[in-house]
Amino acid sequence: MTQEKHHIVIGAGVIGVCIAYYLAKRGARVTVYDKGEIGKGASYGNAGAIALGHSPLNKPGRVKQAMKSVFDPLSPLHVVPRFDPELIRWFWAFRRYCSEERLHDAMKLLGSLGHVTGELFEQLVSEEQLDCNYTPGGYYEVYKTEAGLTAAKREAAMTALHGYHPETVSGEALRDLEPAIQEDIIGGVHFKDSATIDPFRFVAGLAGAAEKHGVAFRENCEVSEVLLQRGSAAGVLADAERVPADEVIVAAGAYSKALTDKLGLLTPLQAAKGYSADRELSSPGTPNLGITFMLGERSVYCTPMGPFLRLAGTLEFSGLNQDIRAHRLAQLTNSAKQYVRGMEDVGSGTEWCGLRPCLPDGFPAVGPVPGIEGVHVATGHAMLGLTLGPITGQLMAEMILDGTPSMEISAFRVERFE
Repeated sequence: MTQEKHHIVIGAGVIGVCIAYYLAKRGARVTVYDKGEIGKGASYGNAGAIALGHSPLNKPGRVKQAMKSVFDPLSPLHVVPRFDPELIRWFWAFRRYCSEERLHDAMKLLGSLGHVTGELFEQLVSEEQLDCNYTPGGYYEVYKTEAGLTAAKREAAMTALHGYHPETVSGEALRDLEPAIQEDIIGGVHFKDSATIDPFRFVAGLAGAAEKHGVAFRENCEVSEVLLQRGSAAGVLADAERVPADEVIVAAGAYSKALTDKLGLLTPLQAAKGYSADRELSSPGTPNLGITFMLGERSVYCTPMGPFLRLAGTLEFSGLNQDIRAHRLAQLTNSAKQYVRGMEDVGSGTEWCGLRPCLPDGFPAVGPVPGIEGVHVATGHAMLGLTLGPITGQLMAEMILDGTPSMEISAFRVERFE
């Protein structure tokens, strides 16, 4: 195709960069704006798990878990007590999507997307020679309790229905693989179809590849409004400057809502905060782990990333802010000490939090905005932003350039909450 049309992507996280890459690879003229730096938002410090076939946040029992978490500031899922009518409405809607029937329906779609996005990761890393610590072979979930292990086996059985190959592993076998795992770990599940990656290096590397295809990046430049003219995209207002464009894609993660609100689109996004701490392997008290595993009962990942170990996890509903709660951050190390030998309290190399954009039905919003020609949205990926980044980018490029995606994703339509 020609470069007659100018496409602006708002957001330089994994979703925005993937969209820009796939558009530009097909010849489109693309500019990406971000209020910060490339890949320095929610993509920067996450656990790095490409969790193929992973279930959504919505599951039976989640609402009860959330209610209990109000009184437990160290719960993996924590709702900070406050009066917030939007959050109350969000959970009221969320509860409707926490049934067994809904979970199985969601897994059909997420399962099919997972197979394709896994192939795209391999293709991107190979073709663009991305230096991002991409490690196939999956990750493990490890458990101390029978209840936790039973729930994990149930999840594994569900993913197996959709073409994945999880395997139950005994505690002894886990310790053979990784001697640092504590003796009271009774077993786990190996999700071997998945992979791990350094998320920031992946996003930064793919942004570099996108630039080779002609994408221009404008960092530290905040878009405050999508400009319209006669019901069509006209450009954006970036740092008070009007920038013309023919197509605009809102992919600003948890910050997308301010833009979609101005478009008159109901997008009930809530920010779910995650934390991570990177520990240099050269520091005493940081074991050099050979595999990636998640501490099942605590929902904390231990991910080797080259010269450091990343501890990452938690799901905190505390509003749209970057405030680091010290006790929540400390919980990462405190949890790891209960599962891993040789883990001590040492200063971390980095202390980070990021905001995952969550919609109440557990699906992202991906597609055109009805009634406004040339405006599209891609947000709400919750904990699967990294995993679904490449497939979202490819499908969005197809929708914009071809008029229709190659996969059935009508469940992601952006107007479904109207």
